[in-house]
Amino acid sequence: MASYEVGPAPLDAARVASMVARPEDGAVTTFLGIVRDHNAGRVVLWLEYESYEPLAVKSFEQIAGEAAERWPGARLAIHHRTGRVEIGEASVVVAAASAHRGDAFAACRYAIERLKQIAPIWKHEYFEGGESWIEGATADPEDSAAREAAFARACT
Repeated sequence: MASYEVGPAPLDAARVASMVARPEDGAVTTFLGIVRDHNAGRVVLWLEYESYEPLAVKSFEQIAGEAAERWPGARLAIHHRTGRVEIGEASVVVAAASAHRGDAFAACRYAIERLKQIAPIWKHEYFEGGESWIEGATADPEDSAAREAAFARACT
């Protein structure tokens, strides 16, 4: 069972991974993106994420479909937080399951790279002395060059 969610609830990587694992799988990989305490030479205090949830979920479904074309046996679950996220907390979880580890790793990496390209999720960074919006997704979801760039990063 695949799962695509966007919302304010804290993320549980084990729960997300369990949503894609099946008895015939030999691998489940997860990517857990956590809020770090620095960026661009500044001390980060916290982040806030905003999203247009229906379109974000649709983009997650698109990413899973693209991954299934490349790695037919792989399944994805993608969950992203919105609202205030503290240092050390998870902002995104991607889980990929497959019969083989190579496909699970590649599909997981592809999903996070592609998410950064096309998901309508925006990050507002609060740091010592100020705040700023961090550029979010800028690629057209149908841009094949962007898709190939994500694929290339996933397979390096």
